[in-house]
Amino acid sequence: MKRTSTYPLRLPTSLKAAVAEISQAEGTSMNQFVAMAVAEKVSAMRTAEFFAGRRDAADLEPALRILRREGGQPPSDADALGSAPSDGRPRVAR
Repeated sequence: MKRTSTYPLRLPTSLKAAVAEISQAEGTSMNQFVAMAVAEKVSAMRTAEFFAGRRDAADLEPALRILRREGGQPPSDADALGSAPSDGRPRVAR
């Protein structure tokens, strides 16, 4: 069972009207719209924190050495992709 709590939220009149209009157009409640908007923001902030932590823990020198190294063998003929399909999708090697 989902656990929820109540939180009284004050919104500027214009923002509340926009939320009401969008949620009605999407066929959802204002509560569901606001909950999803908050969830998206929390997710974005946690993702940014995750990548900032990865960045701070990164050892850049080995990565830069790889990027600066001399190239190896040229691609073989089997690596060629050819032309892209006419529908614009990328060609997938099989």
